Amino acid sequence: MRIIQRGRHSIAVLVVSLILLVPITARAGLTDIITLINTITSTIENTIGTALAAMQTLDASLNDFRQQVLFPLTLINRAKAFVGQVRAQFTSLTGQIHAIEISSATLPNPQQLEAVLRHGQSGDMNQVATGFYKVFTPVPLPSDAAPADRDLVDVDDAMAMSSIKLGMISDQATQQMLGVADGIERAAATAAPGSAPLLTVQAEVANLQNQAMLQRVLASELRQAAARLAHNNSLRKRSSAATRQLRDHMQQILSRP
Repeated sequence: MRIIQRGRHSIAVLVVSLILLVPITARAGLTDIITLINTITSTIENTIGTALAAMQTLDASLNDFRQQVLFPLTLINRAKAFVGQVRAQFTSLTGQIHAIEISSATLPNPQQLEAVLRHGQSGDMNQVATGFYKVFTPVPLPSDAAPADRDLVDVDDAMAMSSIKLGMISDQATQQMLGVADGIERAAATAAPGSAPLLTVQAEVANLQNQAMLQRVLASELRQAAARLAHNNSLRKRSSAATRQLRDHMQQILSRP
């Protein structure tokens, strides 16, 4: 439609220009001018008008093709209605699930640590060590435990706090992913025809970020399992060393006259 309007505007400018540029001599009469105008008008109505009508028909056919084949409005509106129905059905249920209180600690120090752990904010990580040692007590002093025992306690505490901090980061990332998913759902409910690939790319990027976070959590679990295995092996090694020392002592005792 805009093409036709621009065409008509150009034609009008052409007519005025022709009228102004036609050399009218003193012998040219009013009949010649009227004949020229009629000729121009006939050309516009027949030749150019037919071309403009064909362009208008082609533009209408293209619009129908877009709305019925490429981006069928009926199916698009049906999909939007379905997305809105699903959001209305599950949004309230999801909110109720997140509102469930799951904290169970009753003593002051465990309550403080649990509140930090369940807050799901990476900015609270500096409070983890303080709350952790209040509940699980710090590493024993050198006068209270053997060096090997202190090493095991220290590495176990370090691995435990590492997993706790990663869990807090994971909770925060989960909240962000839920926000992204909610935004994509809102956009899908009001998306314009042809924007589905853009929403798909956004969802794929969010999925990759989520997969990366899952891989980090899995790696943390593997490290925790490896540390637990090393801890158990260390206990076995210490038991073997103690058995060897006991055997040597018994041999020394039995070898005395």
